[in-house]
Amino acid sequence: MAGFNRRSKNITEGVARAPNRSMYYGMGYTENDFGKPMIGVANGHSTITPCNSGLQKLADAAVDGLKAAGANPQVFGVPTISDGMSMGTEGMKYSLVSREVIADCVETCVGGQWMDGVLVIGGCDKNMPGGMMGMLRANVPAIYVYGGTILPGHYKGQDLNIVSVFEAVGQFSAGKMSEEDFCQIERRAIPGSGSCGGMYTANTMSSAFEALGMSLPFSSTMANVEDPIVGYTQEAARVLVEAVKADLKPRDIVTKQAIENAVAVIMATGGSTNAVLHFLAIAHAAEVDWTIDDFERVRRKVPVICDLKPSGRYLAIDLHRAGGIPAVMKVLLDAGLMHGDCMTITGKTVAENLKDVPALRADQDVIRPVTNPMYAQGHLAILKGNLATEGCVAKITGLKNPVITGPARVFDDEQSALAAIMAGKISAGDVMVLRYLGPKGGPGMPEMLAPTGALIGQGLGESVGLITDGRFSGGTWGMVVGHVAPEAYEGGLIALVQEGDSITIDAHQLMLQLNVADEEIARRRSAWQRPTPRYTRGVLGKFARNAASASVGAVLDRYEPTDF
Repeated sequence: MAGFNRRSKNITEGVARAPNRSMYYGMGYTENDFGKPMIGVANGHSTITPCNSGLQKLADAAVDGLKAAGANPQVFGVPTISDGMSMGTEGMKYSLVSREVIADCVETCVGGQWMDGVLVIGGCDKNMPGGMMGMLRANVPAIYVYGGTILPGHYKGQDLNIVSVFEAVGQFSAGKMSEEDFCQIERRAIPGSGSCGGMYTANTMSSAFEALGMSLPFSSTMANVEDPIVGYTQEAARVLVEAVKADLKPRDIVTKQAIENAVAVIMATGGSTNAVLHFLAIAHAAEVDWTIDDFERVRRKVPVICDLKPSGRYLAIDLHRAGGIPAVMKVLLDAGLMHGDCMTITGKTVAENLKDVPALRADQDVIRPVTNPMYAQGHLAILKGNLATEGCVAKITGLKNPVITGPARVFDDEQSALAAIMAGKISAGDVMVLRYLGPKGGPGMPEMLAPTGALIGQGLGESVGLITDGRFSGGTWGMVVGHVAPEAYEGGLIALVQEGDSITIDAHQLMLQLNVADEEIARRRSAWQRPTPRYTRGVLGKFARNAASASVGAVLDRYEPTDF
C-alpha cells in the first residue's frame, strides 16, 4: 500500500521529517509502517451511559480489522452526553452542544494528524450527527459504525424501554400506578448496554446513515450485546481500507439524492423529529443544497411502513430480526421511492447492495408493504404560520385528530411547565407554550421528554398541545410541535404569546398560528426586550453566541464571507 499515506507524502524531507517519524517510532512503528494508510478510530466508548458503555469491544475490533487489512489504526476519543440521564436538568443544555464538540473532535484529529481515513464509532444520540459532520468536514474516506441498540427490559409481560420510565412518572403522579410498579419499571427498563430501543434519535440516525450509504448494509439495527456486531465492525474496517485505496470520500457519497434516500427511510420508519435538525446540519457540512422544505417534499410521497415505537408497537431489534433497514429500503426502491444509483461506502450503488435482499417475510408484521402502510404519508410535518415563519417540526402520526385550537399556557422554562403538569394544572384542550429554549435562548435546545412523558402518563397526550422552540426526544409522541423558528430569544412571535391567547395547531393545513390581531402583536413587539443571556462564557456561551436558527440546523459555522 505504499503511497497511500498522506502524512508520508506531505512531510518535508530532512530535518522536519526526522522528529515527525521519531514520534511514531516511539509508539512501536517500523520503517514499513510509513507506507501504510493511517486510519483514525474515533472511539465514543464511555461509562457515562449504556448507549456507549459497550463500544470498547467495537473499537478493539476496528483496530484488529484495520491491521488485518494492512492499515495503521490511530485511536482517539470523542465525548458523549447522555440525553436520558441529563433530561429535565440543566445538563440537557449540553446535549446539542456535544454534537458540535464531537464534530470538532473528529475534524481536528483527522486534520491535525493528517489521517488517510476515519472510522467513527458511536452510540448515544449526538454521536451520530456529530461524527458524520466531522467526517464530512474532513472529507477523507470514512465509515460510520453504530454501537448497536439495547435489548428490551421486561416487567409483567410488557417490553420496557427508557420512555416507559418517563411515562410511568406521569402515571404514578396521576395515581394510575402503584409505587411498586413504578420502582420495578425504573429498575428493569434498561437491562444492559446499547442505545435506547425504539425508533428514537439514535436508532433513527443509525438507520438513516445506512440508507445514506455511510454504514454497512444491515448494521444499523443490531443489538450491542449480540456477537454479530463485532464481525460487522471488522468488516467495516476492511471496507474502509478499500475506500482509501479507491479514494472514495464522504462527499462523493453524501449527495442531495443520498440525503433524500436517508430522509425517505426516516419517514418510512417513523423516526425522530431530531433527524430534521441533524440532517440540516449534515447537509451544511457536506455543502449540499438541502432545506427544511425538502423534508416536507419527501414526507408527502413516502408512507410510514414500519410499526415502531414511540407511536407503534415494536423496537429496533424487532425491525432487525424482520429484515432490517435493507428490507425497508428494498420496499422503497421497488416502489420508486429511493435513488438506486447513489454510491455507497461499499463501492457499490444502493441498488447493487439491495439486489439480493429477499421480499418481505410473511411471518413478520414490523415492516409493511407500501400498499398497506401504517400511514399513507410520512409523519414528520413541517408547519408554518405566524408562530413559525421559518418553520417548525411536528410528529403527526398516531393521533386521532392532529388539530387543536386552545388557550395558551405559557412557560419560560421546562421545570415550571413540568411542575404545572404534575400539579394537575393542565387540562384537555390547553396548548402549552415552552419558550426561551431554542439554540440561543436555552441555550442548546434542550429536549422536552419529561413534560411530554408526563402528559402521556396522565392521559393528556392527544388532548393537550405543546409547542416549543426547544426540541423533543425521539421517544416523544403526542400533539407536540418543536423547533419553532424564529425562536423566542431572537424575537420570534413565540416570545409574544400571553397566557390565554388562542393558538391553533393544524397538521392537515400544516399551520401553527397565534390567533391574535396584528395590531395587538405590534403593540407587544414594541414592548418586548431580549432577556439577559443565561450563559456568556464557556461552551454554552459560545454556542449561544454562534448558533444559527433551528430552521438551518442550529450549526455554529454558518457564515458568509462578509462575516470575516
